[in-house]
Amino acid sequence: MDPVSALLNGIRAEGSVVSNARLEAPWTIRFADRAPLTMISVLRGGGTLLLPDGTQQRVGKGDTAVIRASAPFHLADSPDSLQRDHLEYEIACFTENPVCTAAEISGISWGAESSETALIVGAYRAAGRRHERLLRALPPALVIQEDVDTCDWLERAAMDCAAHLAGSQALMDRLLDWALVCTLRTWFEQAGADAPTWYRGMSDPLLAPALKAMHGNPSRPWSVATLAAEAGVSRALFAKRFTELMGRPPLAYLTDFRMDEAEELLADTDLTVAQVAKSVGYADPFGFSAAFKRYRGLSPTAFRTAAA
Repeated sequence: MDPVSALLNGIRAEGSVVSNARLEAPWTIRFADRAPLTMISVLRGGGTLLLPDGTQQRVGKGDTAVIRASAPFHLADSPDSLQRDHLEYEIACFTENPVCTAAEISGISWGAESSETALIVGAYRAAGRRHERLLRALPPALVIQEDVDTCDWLERAAMDCAAHLAGSQALMDRLLDWALVCTLRTWFEQAGADAPTWYRGMSDPLLAPALKAMHGNPSRPWSVATLAAEAGVSRALFAKRFTELMGRPPLAYLTDFRMDEAEELLADTDLTVAQVAKSVGYADPFGFSAAFKRYRGLSPTAFRTAAA
C-alpha cells in the first residue's frame, strides 16, 4: 500500500448527514462532534464557516470544505447570525445520543424539494493513530471547487440516501470516503510545493518505487543502496533527489516512518515490544527501545501505557 493510501485508510465516514435543508435566514448549524475531520459539500446556496479560532471562510455552491477542528464550529448564513437571537441547529453524530439523522435534527426540512441551501455533511472517525500524520499536513479548513457534474452526481446519491432505502446510510458513508480521498488529492495537487513531502514523493517517478517498497515492507534491512536499486538509479543520485524533495536523507525518513508504525502497533495491538521491534525492522528489541525513546521521549512500554 502506498503511503498516501495508508494514511487515508485510517479514517472513515460514519453517520453522514444528507440534507436538502430549507433554511431561512438567519440560521446557524453547530457541528459538535470534534471529529478528526468533517467534510461539507455545498450543493446549493452557501454560508460562512466560523472556526474555533475565529477564522471565517465563505463557502458557496459547488464548494467542498474539509475542517480539522478540535472544538465545535459553525456554519451560518452570515457571520452576524451568531450574534442574533434565533434557533441554532446542531449536528452531533458521535455522542452517546447521536443527533445526526434527518429525522432527529428538528427544525431543518429534509427532502428533494428545491431549497435555499443543500448540504452533504460527513463526520469522520479515526481508526488508530495513523491518521495523525495526515491531519498535521492539513490546514484548519481547506476549500476546493467541485465541478457541476460531480455536484449533480452527489445530489442524486444524497436523494437516494434521504429516501431511507435499505443500505442507504452505509452507501452514503462509503461514497463520502471516496469523496474525501478525491477532495484531499485535489487539494494536494493544487498545493504544489506546499503539499506534504510524502505526497510529493509519491508523485515523483524516481522516488515513488522506493517509497512504495519502504512503506510496504518496513521490516526489511533497507540501505540507501537497496532503496536506490528499487528506484533504478545510482545511490548518489537517489540520495540527492530524496533529500531535496523529502527534506531529509532516506534513512532519516525511514526511521521516522518506522517510529510512526511502531506507535500505532504499540497503541492498537497486543504485540509484545519485541514483536513490534521486529515488524519495523529492528532485530534487537533493546536497540528498538533506545531508538523509540530517543525519537518519542518515552520507552515503548511507557508509551503504550500512556496511550491506553
